[in-house]
Amino acid sequence: MKPVTAEGKMSMFPNPVQKWVRKPLLLIGTGMLISVLLISLVGPFLVPNDPLAVNMSERLQPPSEKYPLGTDHMGRCLFSRLAVGAQTTLGITALVIFSVIVIGIPVGLISGYAGGRLDAVLMRIVDGLIAFPEFVLAIAVAGFLGPSLINLMLSIVLVKWVRYARVVRGIVLSEREKEYVLAARVGGCSSWKILYRHLLPQILSPVLVLAALDVGTVILIISSLSYLGLGIQPPNPEWGAMLNDGRSYFQTFPELMFYPGSAILWVVLACNLIGDGLRDAIHETDPTF
Repeated sequence: MKPVTAEGKMSMFPNPVQKWVRKPLLLIGTGMLISVLLISLVGPFLVPNDPLAVNMSERLQPPSEKYPLGTDHMGRCLFSRLAVGAQTTLGITALVIFSVIVIGIPVGLISGYAGGRLDAVLMRIVDGLIAFPEFVLAIAVAGFLGPSLINLMLSIVLVKWVRYARVVRGIVLSEREKEYVLAARVGGCSSWKILYRHLLPQILSPVLVLAALDVGTVILIISSLSYLGLGIQPPNPEWGAMLNDGRSYFQTFPELMFYPGSAILWVVLACNLIGDGLRDAIHETDPTF
């Protein structure tokens, strides 16, 4: 049955969803992100040129019917490389965010609920990693492992999971002594069932907001490492690598850096708007958040 509003009319959405839908930041950010996702999914099949094809006779060409955004210093179509690079950048970002969530949530749940010596050991590891700036540690790990796609992802996952573990642990510490958890214990629920049924739902909303805000940070780290030569290697199209390719031509052909830089800015802004909108919507639904 659909809920009834104060005016006595039937509403399409329950009240919490209405609050989410009415958030302009959330809607704007979602629209911006969907536009990039569509380009990343459909673009590689519709690009006018091969993003890897080198044609030195047409290098540094202005926008034209054949090359909608012009060509780079090796005669490759900028539009095609941006479209295919979106798939690479967003795909790596999604895998990184998924990985840090898969690692951070169990560590935070177990550490916060178990307490004692296990909690102390896990948190000392977290404290040791979180003591270093994320970007500096990612550079150190990527430089030690060497430039490659796998090493790029490993370096970012290593520095990002600790925030999720700390956030989840803090929530579990505040929730584990509440009445519903105590009642579950008295009712004979096992520790794993309490973690899964009662504590896990409590941490999903904060983790969702943190992940949305972290997407922009992860994209910036990926692009920065690729810009430094520690990420995606040429000739594979990736926004950070494209920035690095256009660095030498910044004064004469700034569009080589402007297009990938604008794409990065667009996605980071979209994810930050989504994160802020989710946080405000969840706060109205649950003021304790």
